[in-house]
Amino acid sequence: MGLFDWKHWLVLLVVVLVLFGGKRLKSLGADLAESIKGFRRSMASELDASANTESPSRLGVGSDPARR
Repeated sequence: MGLFDWKHWLVLLVVVLVLFGGKRLKSLGADLAESIKGFRRSMASELDASANTESPSRLGVGSDPARR
């Protein structure tokens, strides 16, 4: 019997559903998903931009593997 037993989570879920309602929780979930997708897109575009600006010597292109 820990502090966060499955019964505690069940009561917490019921309280949250009563306070916020099903529609509001659904819209909050959709908003959270959109935020995560936007974050991933911005991170991917940032990685692409940084990969395009790196010099070939830093990437190891054209250098002798034995000299590394």
